[in-house]
Amino acid sequence: MHDLLSEKPSVAIRTTQLGIAISFILIFVKGIAGYVGHSYALVADATESGADILSSALLWFALRLALKEPDKEHPYGHGKAEPLAAIAVGMFLIAAAAWIGYHSITFIDTPHELPKSFTLWILILVIVIKESMFRYVLNVGKKINSHAVKADAYHHRSDAITSIAAFVGISVALIGGKGYEGADDWAALVASGLILYNAIGIIRPALSEIMDAAPSTELVDEVRTIAENVPQVKFTEKCYIRKMGFDYYVDIHIGVDGNLTVTEGHSIAHSVKDALLKSKLRVTDVLVHVEPYGGNK
Repeated sequence: MHDLLSEKPSVAIRTTQLGIAISFILIFVKGIAGYVGHSYALVADATESGADILSSALLWFALRLALKEPDKEHPYGHGKAEPLAAIAVGMFLIAAAAWIGYHSITFIDTPHELPKSFTLWILILVIVIKESMFRYVLNVGKKINSHAVKADAYHHRSDAITSIAAFVGISVALIGGKGYEGADDWAALVASGLILYNAIGIIRPALSEIMDAAPSTELVDEVRTIAENVPQVKFTEKCYIRKMGFDYYVDIHIGVDGNLTVTEGHSIAHSVKDALLKSKLRVTDVLVHVEPYGGNK
């Protein structure tokens, strides 16, 4: 766990590269199988994999940008590129859902052949691969605290959902026989709705991060507890935390004995900062304001 956190940017990039490689292979497998096997749901599934490649490539670029050191124009670093990438991934999903949904409606009333049975085996393989990727990438995203990586995980999940819907649709078409060809297209339409739902779930937390929304109360309480455990800190007042990329920036007010010298108060503030930086909370910088408590004011 410690090693993963210390190498979180490179871990995120490697995870993204793996996703691109797998999606690149699947787009050809599903596209060819869908065309040969007369399954629009499988072709739609291939389109979803194509969106995976584009969004993952964008995420890769954003993660590399987020690694840049702070500069004069960006004193807090470039961490906002990470939630922006998550929003872009969500927008790609919305576009993919709209494309799949539109063409599904068009094909429902268009006569076409029944899908071939071998397409079911292709879909079983795809579902296993994509669900495995979802669980792996989501686990990495949670450990390194990255909305963008978690968004990429749900992109894999949406691909698995599309494949499941295609599997159901093709199965109904094959079981029902002639007259049930549209089941394949209805499955693609249902999948587009599920993909849209996932996209909204990806965009919301990323927007909150860009707007510097307050983190969970649990995180704030942990920061306060660490600060209040520093010797000579009487209490904490204001505590503001914002997420920047993979890490957090903290602004906190601490109460100390009013009879202490400026030098002593400064030393205590540094101790609070050091305690938070050394914690496991992924705090990258701390601004401590000292409030006198009691004594001669």
